[in-house]
Amino acid sequence: MLKRENIRIPVSQQALIVEKPIDTTTIGGTVTIQINEKKVSVPFGTTILDACKENQIHIPTLCHHPDLCIAGVCRICVVEVEGLRTLQTSCSFPVTSPIKIHTSTEKVRKARRHIIDLLLSEHYGECYSCFRNGNCELQSLAKEYGVDGYSFGHILEPKYKVDKSSAAVIRDMNKCILCKRCVRTCIDLQEVGVLEAINRGHETHVGTFLDKPLADVICINCGQCINRCPTAALRANDPSDEIWNAIDDPKKHVVIQTAPSPRAAIGEEFGIEPGHSFTGELNTALRRIGFDKVFDTNFTADLTIMEEGTELLRRLKKAVVEKDSSVKLPQFTSCSPGWIKFIEHFYPEYLDYLSSAKSPQQMFGAVIKTFYAKESKIDPADIITVALMPCAAKKFECNRPEMNSSGFKDVDYGLTTREMAKMIREAGIHLPEMPKSNFDEPFGNASGAGLIFGATGGVMEAALRTVYELVTGREVPFENLRIESCRGFEGIKQASIKLENCVESYNFLEGVELKFIVAHGTANAKKVMEMLQRGELSDVHFVEIMACPGGCLGGGGQPIPTSEEIRRKRAQAIYEEEEGLPVRKSHENVHIKYIYENFLTDGPCGELSHKLLHTHYTKRGKYIS
Repeated sequence: MLKRENIRIPVSQQALIVEKPIDTTTIGGTVTIQINEKKVSVPFGTTILDACKENQIHIPTLCHHPDLCIAGVCRICVVEVEGLRTLQTSCSFPVTSPIKIHTSTEKVRKARRHIIDLLLSEHYGECYSCFRNGNCELQSLAKEYGVDGYSFGHILEPKYKVDKSSAAVIRDMNKCILCKRCVRTCIDLQEVGVLEAINRGHETHVGTFLDKPLADVICINCGQCINRCPTAALRANDPSDEIWNAIDDPKKHVVIQTAPSPRAAIGEEFGIEPGHSFTGELNTALRRIGFDKVFDTNFTADLTIMEEGTELLRRLKKAVVEKDSSVKLPQFTSCSPGWIKFIEHFYPEYLDYLSSAKSPQQMFGAVIKTFYAKESKIDPADIITVALMPCAAKKFECNRPEMNSSGFKDVDYGLTTREMAKMIREAGIHLPEMPKSNFDEPFGNASGAGLIFGATGGVMEAALRTVYELVTGREVPFENLRIESCRGFEGIKQASIKLENCVESYNFLEGVELKFIVAHGTANAKKVMEMLQRGELSDVHFVEIMACPGGCLGGGGQPIPTSEEIRRKRAQAIYEEEEGLPVRKSHENVHIKYIYENFLTDGPCGELSHKLLHTHYTKRGKYIS
């Protein structure tokens, strides 16, 4: 992604630089400027917008986003700089010399209002019927600047057909304001490059290659574009009406599984500051809505660790003991559907490096319609499975035609955190007021290892807690089971752990330095894959990749807005909740032990578990059960 320091000085500022040459002694130091009669010192190169933020001076923005590179296209953030003829965009104006800035003069206020009027003139639809009503940045700006009419007219007929081709993302370019946040997200943040501005002048719009439907291009369904869109031009494909119909059908047994990341973020939809988990309250709310059973996705996160960890140990044995050169190492995690789509599109020749384990969502769907149906004596044809996920790509994943190992569609519907909050409000429930309750049996409460799947590095940390103990017979040698090298928001983290005094069955790993990599965001996934192509991962054993920045807690279905600070607070909520749980290792989950003793009796990676819980690829790269 482009760094914010890489700012080209606008032509309009060059005259200022000529009149007042830069004092080179200030480069790398600070510059004293004046903002609304207040003198402040800021680091050389700081934008006017950042300088104002640091001094609690509000400047409105639309195209600007803390996750993205600078664009300066919407012009809402204009300010007046003494000595310059025209207004300047504060987001892209670097402070390089002493200047005087005015942020709310008559000229500035009129310009901002006219910009809002012009945006509204090209913005189709009415706010009251819009799903972003109440959480739309354009709507908020119109209110802030007293815009209560359409000074330059208003579009009465839609210009573009709404693209509903994708199972994950719906595009309505009639509501687009050309801020290009989605373009920068797709190109710079995720390095997928599906979206781009097409045509020029009045005909400019954001589109795909040859303006094809989203389902027909290389979109990975991550939904990161939705999280950064300031209006309703992008939204997730919402199945809540179908879910309500199922809940209201007395013949249907409707169960829901909830992932850890939505539980750590859904409070934001009800006005709670980021950083609070509502697991127990959500369980109660879901039962009041009408779900027959509420299950914890962390159960199959634990199941994923057992299957994926066993698979890794088998690969290592084949490579170390049997000297099988066909074994693909490092093994890559496979629980992020956006990452799966990314590698399918861009690196299909490396699909054999993926673990064959399904995601926890899909494992649970298969288990519910087989094991649970049998235990509960319910016809699986009457079971509707819903998955509450932080991720738009989960909608695509559950609709993949091969995800039917139970004999039925394993997961019927994927719901985002935002959509679940909407259903809760629709039922007249205020989530923070709900009493707490536990998950339902026969899966009950899962381990803390499954819970930390929600943060980047969580899968790796959970796997190491189990694999290390299976191999050595001892807990991982980290205080309170915290493997700090897996945690944090660095784009790519690389570390290792030495295996010593191994138990007899794993003595072939004695002295091995188990090396691993953690990466989040597909821009970083691309860097890891380029390392693999160059042969730089030949001594690495295990790689975790999550498609979204920050991991699942930064997923495309999470509450809006998002930023690195918000994602850090969500991670903190997950880690704090995890440390209070009685069981924190996947292999110690009593429900996991029960399912292997009574259903998956041939053990992890056995014949039945492979049928229900794993996938594989043909030589042509087709993803099949």
